[in-house]
Amino acid sequence: MTGLAAEDTPIRDASDVEAFAQHCFPGAVGDQVGVELEFLVFDRAASELQVPLARTGDVLPRLSGGSRVTFEPGGQLELSGPAGTLSEAITLLRADVDATREALRNAGLALAGVGLDPVRPAKRQLRLPRYDAMAEFLGTPYGSLMMCSTASIQVNLDLGEKPWVRWERAHLLGPVLVAAFANSSLREGVPCGWMSGRQEVWENLDRTRTAPVPATADPASAWAEYLLDARLMLVREDGEHYRPIRDGSTFRDWLSAPVRPPTVADLAYHATTIFPPVRPRGWLEIRYLDAQHPANWPVCVAVTHALMVDDRAADTALAAAEPYAGMWLEAARCGLTEPRLREAADACFRAALEALPRLGATPELVGEVAAFADRHVTTGRPPALDLLELAKGPGRRLSDWLTEEGPA
Repeated sequence: MTGLAAEDTPIRDASDVEAFAQHCFPGAVGDQVGVELEFLVFDRAASELQVPLARTGDVLPRLSGGSRVTFEPGGQLELSGPAGTLSEAITLLRADVDATREALRNAGLALAGVGLDPVRPAKRQLRLPRYDAMAEFLGTPYGSLMMCSTASIQVNLDLGEKPWVRWERAHLLGPVLVAAFANSSLREGVPCGWMSGRQEVWENLDRTRTAPVPATADPASAWAEYLLDARLMLVREDGEHYRPIRDGSTFRDWLSAPVRPPTVADLAYHATTIFPPVRPRGWLEIRYLDAQHPANWPVCVAVTHALMVDDRAADTALAAAEPYAGMWLEAARCGLTEPRLREAADACFRAALEALPRLGATPELVGEVAAFADRHVTTGRPPALDLLELAKGPGRRLSDWLTEEGPA
């Protein structure tokens, strides 16, 4: 609906929300991918200390690959690369990640690719009005952890000529991909009891905005219902002023409230405060992947892209993974130590490896995916287990891994 009606157009009833939702699922020819990488930043001399956001920002280089630089509330650094073919997107973003790593290293800092800060407590640095209202709504401890201590890889994909197909694949394959790339097993230096502690954080937030969108034959209608039934987090008022909503009311409640009716702009903003594992925004946002070591993020992107856009790979992967499509919690808790998820992940990686040359992946990238599969998937050892071993090791093993960006 945004782009089809003026932003100040009132939302009259649920049919207007349905129109907005339909607009989130445009059919399109193309297989472009865009990648958003979040990293934690550590002081190489003192990994237990928070790195001031300004210190990171002051040393960032100009990025030749065209990535956009932003910061999350806890100071997490985000690089959002330009969309392109799989090869183009990875090549450009890899150049920017490498340049950023080198600049930070020269300044005594390090990028750490991990889904949840393994040593430092949550501490917010950005005090923007939106984040103030969000923090009040989400509360502690999980709201603070989500905003300040988590990091992810977000893979953005064209929806293709049949948007519902990729939408379904992204959900059905979700638990297996969560398990394969689980990389957040520590919190404040000790095991948190989950292979993906980041997913645990999301599980403990407001489930009207973080649960998967229910599976139906019509994903746009399901998305409309989700938008209507999600609680209002905050309402944007004059300029940059945000008013948190504390009474538990939903967008559906707002439609019938005796106050000003919501507008298209209000609905579009409401949609930005909703965080399901897969979100439609005119493209497909896959949001359930833990951040990976700076050397391994291309593997995560390549596998996800291949299984979503290549029909042959998707058919093979779904045959293995669909029986476990509801195992989101088991995937987050156990990762690939759950035998069924390990077996399914092995089939998914084999399918991706077969598809990647068809999708224009370089031999180097295919080799990286194969090496990751040999180390983590075939053995049933997601990256989270490496973190656990580092924490159990003597002395500064975990600290050295975080601040020296050791072997992936």
